[in-house]
Amino acid sequence: KTATSLVTPGKGILAADESFPTIKKRLDQIGVESTEENRRAYRNLLFTTAGIEEFISGIIMFDETVYQTAISGNVPFPDYLSQMGIIPGIKVDKGAKPLVGHPGEKITDGLDGLRQRLEAYYQLGARFAKWRAVITIGNSIPSRACLESNARTLAQYCALCQEAGLVPIAEPEVLMDGEHDIQRSYDVTQETLEEVFHALHREGVFLEGMILKPNMVLSGYDGQTRASVDEVAELTIRCLQHVLPAAVPGVCFLSGGQSDILATQHLNGMNTTNPLVKPWKLSFSFGRALQQPALKTWGGDPSNIQDAQKAFYHRAKCNGAATLGQYTQEMEERY
Repeated sequence: KTATSLVTPGKGILAADESFPTIKKRLDQIGVESTEENRRAYRNLLFTTAGIEEFISGIIMFDETVYQTAISGNVPFPDYLSQMGIIPGIKVDKGAKPLVGHPGEKITDGLDGLRQRLEAYYQLGARFAKWRAVITIGNSIPSRACLESNARTLAQYCALCQEAGLVPIAEPEVLMDGEHDIQRSYDVTQETLEEVFHALHREGVFLEGMILKPNMVLSGYDGQTRASVDEVAELTIRCLQHVLPAAVPGVCFLSGGQSDILATQHLNGMNTTNPLVKPWKLSFSFGRALQQPALKTWGGDPSNIQDAQKAFYHRAKCNGAATLGQYTQEMEERY
């Protein structure tokens, strides 16, 4: 039920789960010090935006945020979101670390003590979780060891989540940094997802009670040529058709460094590509692509909160429309 609710047509997930180093980078951009109070104020701005429950089904929080309260009323954030009809979620991995013996590759940390942490997060009100694995495309990488290790870890995390009553979001992110073309991106993404679903089957994960959060299949960001929106939509869906069981209720794509508008265009393209069979809901779980306009507008100034919330509401609305294939350029121009 929770997994299906997260991919309700017209809605998607806000990723507001930036780690301390990442949120510091975001706040540095606008000249705001990364203190606990400033981080709380920024997330409060996003979470309390009026009407976002129309387009946001769930919000992924960082460990610090789950224990914080809304500034008005002092209600714990998980309770506040639940009251709005938004499902509270939590990032539970502890970051990507170097994979021993494999230069340039990473493995995600965090399985130690995860069972106990999941039980605690459930008590705090979380109903879904997220774990990110990082796959790099480069000369002779990703290696088989990297793909298998990350897939096994992701699957073990998913099984532990379901034991604790939480919906696992599995995020195997193939990074788009590099000069590779879109076909190389396609091949590595397919190989990565094949490994992930083999591992999920081995661990006995209930596919109907999970969500996949993959990268879109894009050209490498440093490449000479850029694939069109239609090409990205077609190859991403074809890749999913080859590896993703129809039992999985939905796919919530990460934005992965794309601009806010381009990420929306790509999602919309996937939902308007009619000839391709899509048994799963195709939605979003964006971080920067949802937040960036609001962050810039806010700039740490309380007098800008209302305008920042308008910017956030606008991006949520555009992406909600994209999940239905109803996003248009006119929506940006009207705003």
